Amino acid sequence: MNPPLAYITGASSGIGEALALRYLRAGWRVALVARRGEQLQAWIDAQGLDASRARAYAADVRDVAAIVRAGAECIAQFGLPDVVIANAGISVGMDTADLEDLEVLRTTFETNNVGMAATFHPFLEPMRRRGSGRLVGIASVAGIRGLPGHGAYCASKAAAIAYCESLRGECRGSGVQVVTILPGYIDTPLTRGNRYPMPFLMTAQAFADRAFAAIEAGASYRVIPWQMGVVAKLLRLLPNAWFDRAFAGRGRKRRRHEQARER
Repeated sequence: MNPPLAYITGASSGIGEALALRYLRAGWRVALVARRGEQLQAWIDAQGLDASRARAYAADVRDVAAIVRAGAECIAQFGLPDVVIANAGISVGMDTADLEDLEVLRTTFETNNVGMAATFHPFLEPMRRRGSGRLVGIASVAGIRGLPGHGAYCASKAAAIAYCESLRGECRGSGVQVVTILPGYIDTPLTRGNRYPMPFLMTAQAFADRAFAAIEAGASYRVIPWQMGVVAKLLRLLPNAWFDRAFAGRGRKRRRHEQARER
């Protein structure tokens, strides 16, 4: 029999790449998805992996037709995955007073929310028919409470948490499990430009180890690291006036024009 198969979006760097390595280390096959398919294939070749262990699929999760097609191609060429991880996401600051930043909000939701649902779509019914499978949504502790300057990201991750919870109820009794993972601060290209403190920062590799264990255990909801879960819960309990005062002077997430200037 073939080893189990994990399908991972946003696999070209950061958390996605770390998860791919973790699953490979455990003896799984991996189907990896990113916008830059040639970059993924180069990474696969650099690892010395052949097509029986790893395959690359080029798709932008914002393009529903493309990401659904990538899933269908994976099923046809590599088999129905045992685990599907919707990891692809973006994080950009926004200011609602700036008209251009409304496009940031749209793009963030298209990537972090519509992209997640589109990632799961081609696998859901086949998994139900098989009676097994795990759909894993990568959300964030940022979805637990809204932070100034982070409106698009926080709102999208709150929506991801609620979406996965809804999907979990819909899959109840089918054999398909839905796992929601909420990373805290993970050392990736996405977070290295942050200009504010990042408590309990952990490496992508350490995160991948804990996420792998949570997914294998079938956890429905897991904050990694757990300390950030405690912090987030306490912040949720703070009265609004206290919360607003505490974060009034905090650095804000870099907006699109700032990121472009830095590149």
